[in-house]
Amino acid sequence: MEACPKEGGIDDIEELSFADRPQGAPTSTTLNPRAEPRAKRQFKKDGRAENIPGVQTVYLKTWGCSHNVSDSEYMAGLLCDYGYGLTEDFGAADVYLFNSCTVKGPSQDAVMNLINDAKKTGKPIVVSGCVPQGQPSSKMWDGVSLVGVQQIDRVVEVVEEALKGNTVRFLKKSKNNKPSLDLPKIRKNPFVEIIPINVGCLNSCTYCKTKHARGHLASWTSEEICQRVRTSLDEGVMAVFMTSEDTGAYGRDIGTNLPALLADMLPLFTGHAMLRIGMTNPPYILEHLDQIVHALNSPNVFKFLHIPVQAGSNSVLAAMQRGYTVEQFQHVVDTVRAHVPHVTIATDIIAGFPTESEQDFEETFRLVGRNRFPVLFTNQFYARPGTPAARMKRVASARDVKQRTKRLVDLFHSFSSFDFLRDTEQTVWVLEVAPDNHHLGGRTEHFVQVLLDPATARLGDVVRCAITDVHKFHVVGRVVAHLQRGPKVAGRSLTAPRTSAKARQAQLHRMAADRAHQAAPHNNSSPWLRAAALALLALVLALVLALPAGWLPALPWSRTA
Repeated sequence: MEACPKEGGIDDIEELSFADRPQGAPTSTTLNPRAEPRAKRQFKKDGRAENIPGVQTVYLKTWGCSHNVSDSEYMAGLLCDYGYGLTEDFGAADVYLFNSCTVKGPSQDAVMNLINDAKKTGKPIVVSGCVPQGQPSSKMWDGVSLVGVQQIDRVVEVVEEALKGNTVRFLKKSKNNKPSLDLPKIRKNPFVEIIPINVGCLNSCTYCKTKHARGHLASWTSEEICQRVRTSLDEGVMAVFMTSEDTGAYGRDIGTNLPALLADMLPLFTGHAMLRIGMTNPPYILEHLDQIVHALNSPNVFKFLHIPVQAGSNSVLAAMQRGYTVEQFQHVVDTVRAHVPHVTIATDIIAGFPTESEQDFEETFRLVGRNRFPVLFTNQFYARPGTPAARMKRVASARDVKQRTKRLVDLFHSFSSFDFLRDTEQTVWVLEVAPDNHHLGGRTEHFVQVLLDPATARLGDVVRCAITDVHKFHVVGRVVAHLQRGPKVAGRSLTAPRTSAKARQAQLHRMAADRAHQAAPHNNSSPWLRAAALALLALVLALVLALPAGWLPALPWSRTA
């Protein structure tokens, strides 16, 4: 069993995932201390764990966007706060919690495959996220407990009932469809806080299933968001990533907007603390282009923006009901690039939408070739059940769609986007272990990944780097100066690559034991002196017991008249 960290990590971001947390990384949590559950105290007393809530271990698996990642961090915090343990060992779990994604068919298929594997164990299963929320009546949930996207703060109740052998479903929706931002939380990456600023959206895209789950737009207040930012920065977080289904639509339901939120947030970022603005659809950023450009030029904001275009054909965009034209999207890109030098713009393409003709695809192909996006997410169209697009007649064959997808991928791989960094010196935030499991991974102000020698830096550092080599998806840097040093744990710096969860947890236990020892009152006398005193006392007691009866003089209060 892996006990949950009580102070200080476990390990993504929207589409650019982080590696597992290395050994000794601070377990940045906002876990609120609470009394140990009675069930767990009883288990410690008698050694039994027969379906006692708060004792078992939970296997938590997450699919999807950064909003889903944030939801899982909150659920992990709530479960650990109650006393449950988390495990990465599928076979060792007492209960399974799968946080699902409904954006694409393969993601949902992966969830169902794991559910089937879990059912073979006979152990309780809980599924959360957009799939059950969007398809609550599906037969695939037979024998499975469900917790909706608006009900993540009740995950402990659902897990408890599942462990008792009950099947429960908390899927109720409400207008105020947002859990508190102040819930206990365990971050996947201790140096990154993912903050949802709103849920739902204002669009009605014909291919999208997410709105069926997340609902209409509902925004947190600026005060709630800023308080979460303050808490996170106070805990040593280096970067805050804003997330939602559409950050550009923020505040329209509560009489405010994204620029107003940024104006409140940015003064909180001082020193080397950084903010990353999340994904925004073109219709909403169009209204605030000047303010967004101004924010992106702030020294504490990554020069990165995710603007999904989905198609380069106006006829396809109209069939998708995206609410903008190719020309409007291009205006956004041109304006941002003109005023934010070397900004990294990420976008999405759906290849093979039902109405997409060969000419439509060629227009999309030309759009990608013209803009040479440094980050491009290309996906084949997947018909999501219950969406209008699922009922549309498909123009292209499956073979044509695969060929179109391959052409886009080949085009994307044919150009380099980061040559401007070659032979320059950049400030780099060291946030992750690189995918090769050896280098450390940092990010430039343009959010470009930099591979670093782990002997020259540690996680949590902010460094100046000479860029020595450039590749398609990353650059290579050599540390020339340290601007801010990351934390050390147990006398060593955080430079090690990934280790097992068991080893990481053992480190946490050692840290907790060290803190408890330092906090406890100490008797400064020598252990040898204490042992000698005890031996002398035992000797005196033995001599007394060996003396004959009646040897003691009569005591005054025992005498009789």
